[in-house]
Amino acid sequence: MFLSDRVRRRWHQSENTAQNLEPARRLFPTNRIRDAVYTRRGLKCGIPAMLLAAPYSAAVNLLTDHIEQGGPGWLHLVVLLCAWNALKMLWLGPMSLIALARVRYSEHVQRRAARCEAESRGTPDEVLVMARGAS
Repeated sequence: MFLSDRVRRRWHQSENTAQNLEPARRLFPTNRIRDAVYTRRGLKCGIPAMLLAAPYSAAVNLLTDHIEQGGPGWLHLVVLLCAWNALKMLWLGPMSLIALARVRYSEHVQRRAARCEAESRGTPDEVLVMARGAS
């Protein structure tokens, strides 16, 4: 079996797992924030969303202090969850900026293609104004 077949099979299994966990995934606040940021309208909010890593980092510090003073051991799982959410929020900012750059570039290419097509047909300027899009 080739490596690409294995990768394809694992990818398919991953997609199935993601579809099965979708209802539960919606309950977690960081996933809801991530989904909101990765919409076209929310791409500009990636950097402010990075600020949400601060409360998670503070929770990690408080919980580790509590564990070191003799707190219950199961709090290690909560620390791990808070640390993961903090990293997720920190990663959200740069990734949203990259996605925003891609979207704006594709919109620019579409506007340029519409403009060139309109100029070749001799279309009036009103059509060009409507073809410009969001930005």
